[in-house]
Amino acid sequence: MKMKRRQFITTCGLATLATQISPLAAQEQQLSPNIILKPPRLQVGDTVGLIAPAGIVDLEDIATAKQSITKLGLKVKLGAHIADRYGYLAGKDADRAQDINSMFSDRSVKAIMTMRGGWGCNRLLPLLNYTLIRSHPKIIIGYSDVTALVLAIYARSRVMTFHGPNAISTWNTFTTDYLKRILFHGEAVTMATFQPSDVQVQTIAPGKAKGKLMGGNLSVLSAMVGSPYLPSWYKSILFIEDVNEDVYRIDRMLTQLKNAGILNQIAGFIFGQCTDCSLGDEPSFTLMQVLQDHILPLSIPGWYGSMIGHIQNKFTVPVGVEVEIDADTGTIKLLEAAVS
Repeated sequence: MKMKRRQFITTCGLATLATQISPLAAQEQQLSPNIILKPPRLQVGDTVGLIAPAGIVDLEDIATAKQSITKLGLKVKLGAHIADRYGYLAGKDADRAQDINSMFSDRSVKAIMTMRGGWGCNRLLPLLNYTLIRSHPKIIIGYSDVTALVLAIYARSRVMTFHGPNAISTWNTFTTDYLKRILFHGEAVTMATFQPSDVQVQTIAPGKAKGKLMGGNLSVLSAMVGSPYLPSWYKSILFIEDVNEDVYRIDRMLTQLKNAGILNQIAGFIFGQCTDCSLGDEPSFTLMQVLQDHILPLSIPGWYGSMIGHIQNKFTVPVGVEVEIDADTGTIKLLEAAVS
């Protein structure tokens, strides 16, 4: 009888303990490394951390960026080292990385925006606190060289990031509208190429595909191959863009992705725009011929001409969000919100 009482009391105690720890267990499950976290959406009045992780910026650019962000209804907090200079970089690596880590740990900062690209973000990747970033998920957005941060934080912290305007980008109606719909309102938008446009949608291979949207600037992405800072490409939709590159260089970089086993894993392909890219001085393929050479053998849908890249009218592209693409119409349909 005593044994049964002990068993009963023990059982009740364990049941009570299980009830008490279940919220904690649920929280730990939510923070499992296998789960992609969505950062909280922006709200009018929120504070945005402004950093310079790559090339040098001047005080005039900082003032202009603050005005642009303020017009979005947001407040601005400057990184401690935003105006630093170190050769062609906006400060020493440790200081630029510290600004990123500090913005993620600062509870008053709700999102992080980068001033500009250039070069330098790849140098920071070993210095970022990815565990800290995961414990304080926030929107971080930028493009060009910021591709390195966008991909590495997604891959290592498992937090959705955003390939979109830098702070000194052209903040026109098109760019602002997509940013607000995705980051403020949490809409699952369909991104369609603006018409009329200087660049028309050119289908490489027709069809539709679903997968997680991954990518960024092709030059930066190809330079990251072989590092531990890239995500899984399995069944993903790869988007890329570039600027001031001869066609043979695009071919070289796509070949690098192919030889690294990336291209044969993807489910779909989008080349945004190759701004000011040229055939070069030697006899050359056209860019479309190069894209066809690489994409057609994969038997996946793909197109050229999305509003992604070094252009005035640009999408805000969530990295890691589930999408459906249509290569015939050149559209990207988000299948879920990218913010919580």
